[in-house]
Amino acid sequence: MHGPGHPDDIRKVCERCLTWIKPSFLWMMYRCGWGAKADQETVLAVEITRDGFEWALRHACLSSYVRGVHPDHATWQRQVKQAPARVQWDPERDLHLRPLAYRSLQLGLCGEAVRRYADEWTVGISDVTPLAHEIHALVSGGDLDSAARLLPQERPYPAADELLANLRT
Repeated sequence: MHGPGHPDDIRKVCERCLTWIKPSFLWMMYRCGWGAKADQETVLAVEITRDGFEWALRHACLSSYVRGVHPDHATWQRQVKQAPARVQWDPERDLHLRPLAYRSLQLGLCGEAVRRYADEWTVGISDVTPLAHEIHALVSGGDLDSAARLLPQERPYPAADELLANLRT
């Protein structure tokens, strides 16, 4: 028997649908409601290899059609059906989960990328639900400085231009 987040469990869930890597803690809090939304009560931080993340970016296409990026809608449709990864850019969030002026990458995995994610890329899994609840309590109580100090450290990803060339909107 193994605990939640074991690669076998990840693979079983991911094989049935697109699974998303959300590198932004606050965006994830927006998505899961600080771990309070139904069926999203457990928040896991999954650490993956840099090679794996960059493989997914190299094999990704945008999750929606963008005029000027794609030659035409039909070409984009073919790309999105064949790609093992998809990228969308969503507004980053502040401590109150309000949208900010800049966007964060969300990386959707399917097919081969899911297998690699579960079998090769995942190097660590930790339950950050208590941290999410603690930060949320501080935000709710108006102590934004203490909440901000508890946030996981995040930095812009140092991706080479060619890695994101086809993924910019």
